[in-house]
Amino acid sequence: MSRPDPTALGREDSWDGVRAAVAGFGVSGFAAADNLTHLGATVTALADSATPAQLEKAELLEVLGARVEIHQGATATLPDDVDVVITSPGFRPDTPLLQQAAARGIPVWGEVELAWRLRAAGPSGAPAPWLCVTGTNGKTTTVQMLDAILRAAGLRSVAAGNVGLPIVEAVMDPAPYDVFAVELSSFQLHYTQTMGAQAAAVLNLAEDHLDWYGATPGVDPMAAYGADKGRIYTGVERACVYNAADPATEALVRDAEVVEGARAVGFTLGMPGVGMLGVVEDLLVDRAFIAERSTSAAELCTIDDLAADGHPPAPHVVANALAAAALARAHGVDQAAVRDGLRSFRLDGHRIAVVGSAAGVTWVDDSKATNPHAAQSSLMALEPVVWVAGGLAKGAGFDELVRSVASRLRAAVLIGRDRDVIAAALSRHAPDVPVIMIDADQTDPVDGGQALMRRVVEAAASVAVPGDTVLLAPGCASQDQFSDYAARGERFADAVRSIVDKT
Repeated sequence: MSRPDPTALGREDSWDGVRAAVAGFGVSGFAAADNLTHLGATVTALADSATPAQLEKAELLEVLGARVEIHQGATATLPDDVDVVITSPGFRPDTPLLQQAAARGIPVWGEVELAWRLRAAGPSGAPAPWLCVTGTNGKTTTVQMLDAILRAAGLRSVAAGNVGLPIVEAVMDPAPYDVFAVELSSFQLHYTQTMGAQAAAVLNLAEDHLDWYGATPGVDPMAAYGADKGRIYTGVERACVYNAADPATEALVRDAEVVEGARAVGFTLGMPGVGMLGVVEDLLVDRAFIAERSTSAAELCTIDDLAADGHPPAPHVVANALAAAALARAHGVDQAAVRDGLRSFRLDGHRIAVVGSAAGVTWVDDSKATNPHAAQSSLMALEPVVWVAGGLAKGAGFDELVRSVASRLRAAVLIGRDRDVIAAALSRHAPDVPVIMIDADQTDPVDGGQALMRRVVEAAASVAVPGDTVLLAPGCASQDQFSDYAARGERFADAVRSIVDKT
């Protein structure tokens, strides 16, 4: 007897007889394996390594009946008897296991694609709609803002996907949600085929993850990266939200295959045209989702509503708020809920957070700026700046960034494996800016980078003068010297406090 076809199955169907291989055992991999096991599928989870916490989850899966293989080489070969592969977003298409699946005609889904196929009827009787966000930078902030707005409107919402809950866990929740605010990375979008959001936004498009996309010979990595971002617009029902300041995002809308009647809705930090959201004096306004949009605009909130701890919002935070508002308005949320949600929102840590001030110098942690575009946004919001940067550049260049911010820089303090890439861009486009290179020390890995960051902060303090901001906006990933961007930011804040306390 033939086994069921997984491409024809949903949440209410029996998955008994389906044999699923789950590649990777991170958060999304475990969520996929766990839920497929509960649906009755025969699951084999494959990973080359795992943390102690992941090993505990592996034991749980085995109790539930899944087969788990965690050892070096576990993901090198696809098992013989497999009907569908659920891949971690970090696996490139040229990974041998995925190439073997393609050669055998086995469908390859990401966890997002699986979640879309497992949607259940929500309170309205239909599956709860997805409001989706991608972009090089600002995804998490925008999704969290959107979730706050939806909750202010009285809706049962959740931030999921690349932030918060894995999306497959969210859609399988026994208590159905009214709506999902979904952050999607380019990697996740690469492995989607059938998803169709109610509304979707691409916030911006800049160099990032070019090492991942440049692995395939003959492929333009930036074009491939942009194409995956653009997949978020496929099948959109109501609104494709784009950044009027970034023509590449509007081009993705023009190229998208959407449901008839879906609209293009831009957002801008300037005066909005008809069909857009924007800023008029100190107000965020809507000229897209009101009947009188040809002659007037609806007030959503004020710039001050976005302020945190007395500090005015950076321009990119305002842009994120406009994108979140556009998605919420596409869902039918009223003006008051947009205002109340944005008023209640607070940025996560390590995003333009003031961590100290002394002797006229302000110290700011934006460790979440893990690519040049994000660092540029922070640098453009402040001046003059002693810039702390460096780490893993992931194939990105820094010439455009340095050209745009050269006049704002007092000095640069550079760390990490790819600090020479940034130093070279500074030499070309800001030759008068002093550059201090902080070399790694053999004790740095032992203490989690504490001594390294003390050297960084001491170097920055030696060149900063009253009125300066010392800004940690690395423009790079952190894993060459720190466990993650949060650890990098925490070490920076600790070192700053040790200096501030002495002054």
